[in-house]
Amino acid sequence: MSAVSDSSSVFESAIKGFLQPIWSLLKDESISEVMINGYNEIWVEIAGKIQKTQANFTDEDALLAAVRNIAQSVNRRIDEQNPRLDARLPNGYRIHAVLPPCSRKGVTVSIRKFSTKQFTFQDYIRFGTLTGTVAQFLKIASELGKNILISGGTGSGKTSLLGAMCSYIPKGQRVIVIEDASELRIEYEHVVFFETRMADEQGKGEVTIRDLLKSSLRLRPDRIIVGEVRGAEALELINAMNTGHKGCLGTIHANSCHDAIVRLEALAQGADSKLSEKALQHQLASAIDLVLQVSRYPDGSRKVSQLAEVLAVEDGQYKISNLFAINQLIKDNNGKLRGKLQAQGVLPSFMQEIEGNKFNFPRSLFQAKKKAA
Repeated sequence: MSAVSDSSSVFESAIKGFLQPIWSLLKDESISEVMINGYNEIWVEIAGKIQKTQANFTDEDALLAAVRNIAQSVNRRIDEQNPRLDARLPNGYRIHAVLPPCSRKGVTVSIRKFSTKQFTFQDYIRFGTLTGTVAQFLKIASELGKNILISGGTGSGKTSLLGAMCSYIPKGQRVIVIEDASELRIEYEHVVFFETRMADEQGKGEVTIRDLLKSSLRLRPDRIIVGEVRGAEALELINAMNTGHKGCLGTIHANSCHDAIVRLEALAQGADSKLSEKALQHQLASAIDLVLQVSRYPDGSRKVSQLAEVLAVEDGQYKISNLFAINQLIKDNNGKLRGKLQAQGVLPSFMQEIEGNKFNFPRSLFQAKKKAA
């Protein structure tokens, strides 16, 4: 048994008593998140949908004691002077808590669990998340070293899709993975994993994604994977993509492919760069090749809703070309939304590169289907 497994087991044994009212929920593999809105109101997320449970703590003091003991177990402090807790637990769960009076309904806690299953593109095709054609195109794009950004909202499945994308990395490369909290499970022959570190109680010792990205550039990576771009590290990532590091991957919070590029620009501007806005925009458009938008829908399903190519900047506006998109979703008799990615009738700018490398992906696959009369 590994040291990580040992520490996880010791941790679970130590806190099981404090979390006894929700322990069965945490161990239920169908539940991805447990949300506590005060001691007597507990919700869970199952298959993308939120449901209220009958579970509850005996009183507010019991819940507060549980949160404080969890904080102590990961060397954090939560009290009146520090009413917020954000930490990754040894077993991989991510916990965030807020105390009253900041939280008006009582102690509020969210415990997010990460899936122990690594989904493949075969799984995603079976789920209807994307089509076989799009999966094949993404494999070709990865082999050609295209830089791909995966965009989506919270809980949309960005990280799981990122893990699947890593399976398309060609052999013989050195891959460096940088995450805020280790989630990705990558089976690859030469991979290095980095994880950020929060500051201690004195505010010292913090190691950010930006710090680790700077270090990674001195460690001869072929490809850099950033679990989530959320700050000034965006500029380092853009620079890396423009200086010979092809096939980089990352995720970002945004509602569309265009919004993802605009958000990445805004994050890069926060890096105290001396680049002009025009220079930064051109660097960004040159760095990112494709943006993959994944969305969570009201029926709980998660689908890739858009795959776009970033072409250039014209008059301060990003020129983005939709290659595949979901044009329409229809609700069936069971309340499920049906619809799939369809070609939009536009060829990627690197079509000749696809053909020159003898990939079996004909131009006809990009033709938009004609609507029936």
